Amino acid sequence: MLRILLADDHPLTRSGLAAWISKEVGMKLVAETEEGESAWRAILDLKPDLAMLDIEMPGAGGIDIAARVLRHGLKTNVLILTAYSAHQYVMASVRAGAKGFILKSATLPQLRKAIFQTAAGEFYLDPSVSLAQTDGEFEALSERELEVLILAGQGLPGHEVARRLSITERTVAAHLTSVYAKLGAKNKTEAILMALKRGIVLLDQLHLIEN
Repeated sequence: MLRILLADDHPLTRSGLAAWISKEVGMKLVAETEEGESAWRAILDLKPDLAMLDIEMPGAGGIDIAARVLRHGLKTNVLILTAYSAHQYVMASVRAGAKGFILKSATLPQLRKAIFQTAAGEFYLDPSVSLAQTDGEFEALSERELEVLILAGQGLPGHEVARRLSITERTVAAHLTSVYAKLGAKNKTEAILMALKRGIVLLDQLHLIEN
């Protein structure tokens, strides 16, 4: 059962999502709140599998809370909810450590996919968000680096990536370091976003396939 925390300061949005989650198979709403600081306390106390956070709330927004989750090394994955599709919001969310980013205009099937994919540690980006390339040239990834990035983007830990590719975990880390340098990324999730933006990785490739 997926344990979910919901934080949104819009009463109608929050109540609608809460009612939907409560009826969905495989999901359990463990807490809901209308502002950031109480959401943060609930994450610390309840340790939910997933925190669905509005990007802007009184006290602390979703991006700020995602950064706290990352800084404290918590296992809760963060899905950012927002009405804004601007590129800077996506990048800020990713840099803060959020695993998913979805618009409030998304369909319920899209939301369900986002919830389970993000909770599993896989990267999820709302399909309506445009990541058209706007930056300059970059050094191409090798075939092996691309394989490592895609598997890591599916939420697989380093040892599992190493097993699937028949290489060492140290080699996996070296490939990821090289990928970050080539793409100008600070971490794995940002590297995935940059690869999506540049069209070298497709969203469909980030869906975990059991092997």
